[in-house]
Amino acid sequence: MARLSKSNLPAFAVEVFQNEYLPEGGREVHGVVTVTASGGGTASLPVASEADSAVVIMVDCSGSMDWPATKMSAAREATAVAIDTVRDGVAFAVVAGTHEAREVYPGAGRMATADSSTRAAAKASLGRLSPGGGTAIGTWLSAADRLLTGHDGSTASIKHGILLTDGNNEHESETALQATLDRVQGHFTCDCRGVGTDWKVDELRRISSALLGSLGMVAEPEGLAEDFRDMMENAMGKAVADVALRLWTPASATVKFVKQVSPTIEDLTQRRNEAGPRQGDYPTGSWGDESRDYHVCVLVNPANVGQEMLAGRVTLVLPQPDGGVQNLAEGHIRAVWTGDAALSTRINPQVAHYTGQADLAANIREGLDARKNGDLDTATAKLGKAVALAHESGNEDTARLLARVVDVEDPATGTVRLKGQVSDRDEMELDTVSTVTARLKKK
Repeated sequence: MARLSKSNLPAFAVEVFQNEYLPEGGREVHGVVTVTASGGGTASLPVASEADSAVVIMVDCSGSMDWPATKMSAAREATAVAIDTVRDGVAFAVVAGTHEAREVYPGAGRMATADSSTRAAAKASLGRLSPGGGTAIGTWLSAADRLLTGHDGSTASIKHGILLTDGNNEHESETALQATLDRVQGHFTCDCRGVGTDWKVDELRRISSALLGSLGMVAEPEGLAEDFRDMMENAMGKAVADVALRLWTPASATVKFVKQVSPTIEDLTQRRNEAGPRQGDYPTGSWGDESRDYHVCVLVNPANVGQEMLAGRVTLVLPQPDGGVQNLAEGHIRAVWTGDAALSTRINPQVAHYTGQADLAANIREGLDARKNGDLDTATAKLGKAVALAHESGNEDTARLLARVVDVEDPATGTVRLKGQVSDRDEMELDTVSTVTARLKKK
């Protein structure tokens, strides 16, 4: 394990879990990379650093937010709670989203600097959040991007969005939304929340995934305030942005995949930015005091028994104003060829666990899709496999939600029966958390 730290930054640590032994002719090298940041919590940061943080709250104000009547009032209350949670010195703004984006506070393309006065003024303006109009989420994200880009922070400032919607993106094409995501990706992170059951999980997941944020469902409007408080507290806990996972591999090696596997599954493979000979950067977003896991798979040229090599070097890097990077922590992925089958066939527990968690997510989504399409045999098989994987890995939250969709006869074997009636809420909650993983429990 290697540790590097700098004043005002969290201390990063990298630890690699793997079985480095390959059979003769073996090529596929796996490693789970645990990255931990510590010492970057709110209390440890100087007040001056708050000026490098900015957040935009985007609230759905389309016509569908008018029913039930409690939905819009709950959204206003939740926004007020989020505003109260913004720390002094942080730049913030509120945007009302319909088929267009309207700046509610402070307006005129500006951001306000949080203090008791601006927070009070912002909350007083929330009466302007009123339902009416369509839904074009790309326009909301574009408005947030303009506001955050205009913020007078450094290039490494922490820029964050919070987005709430209750419906489908009906007044914008998928192509237009994707073009917006391609343009703003990497500019800011964004947490997405769907309220009620009339929004599309895949649509919000597409946005949160592109912007490296969280995805959540708030089934009842009454739960919005607590959820917004939690989201804003998490955003305020970020201490450093734009950290990248840099992977170096030897000549003739190929990167098969790089995935974040905890706390959620996020495939980063196609988001690689070349960073020099045989190395590339994968975005990880903003960090506070937290730990995440990444699954790296590299294909190397096979070697003879007894030979070993460095199959990959993982470095956490932070861009610097001069165009260089600061190395925050480093870990190594090794390959050793052996004729001992007991060594080469041993599966590292961390690698096995997260491979299973990825299979769990895939089986849930494929099972739900099959159920919607009336393929009950496939749905039963996939969701049964998901039950077995959740049971084996100790993913209790997912197991609990699966039990709302299927009757579980034997969790160990995945023997289940589809329920005759399943509410939209239960199905959507299961879909929403399908990519949330459980960490390997220590024996």
